[in-house]
Amino acid sequence: MDIIYLNDLRIDTVIGIYEWERRTKQTVIFDIEMAADIRKAAQSDNIDDTLSYKTVAKRLISYVSTSEFELIETLAEQVAGILLDEFKVPWCRLRLNKRGAVRGVRDVGIIIERGEKH
Repeated sequence: MDIIYLNDLRIDTVIGIYEWERRTKQTVIFDIEMAADIRKAAQSDNIDDTLSYKTVAKRLISYVSTSEFELIETLAEQVAGILLDEFKVPWCRLRLNKRGAVRGVRDVGIIIERGEKH
């Protein structure tokens, strides 16, 4: 299995359960690993034969920046669904960081894996 990844993808969005969180955008940070078979692209040297990380990033930025979920769990699940359904990724691992959510803690978040690991 090959992995295409995006690390430190920062997106401003409305996220949280508290009233103040609903009024102002916060930055969430994604680290994403996506299973892919890059052999065809390596042979052809053609972007059309691989999973374009730029296309994935643009889609996620568009989706997340306009979302308004209360829980990061819901946001992570929705993003994983986009990867699996729209980009036909067979497996993904997603780390979602809501930095500064807990005083005295630098990073807070979740890690999920979805799909079948090969």
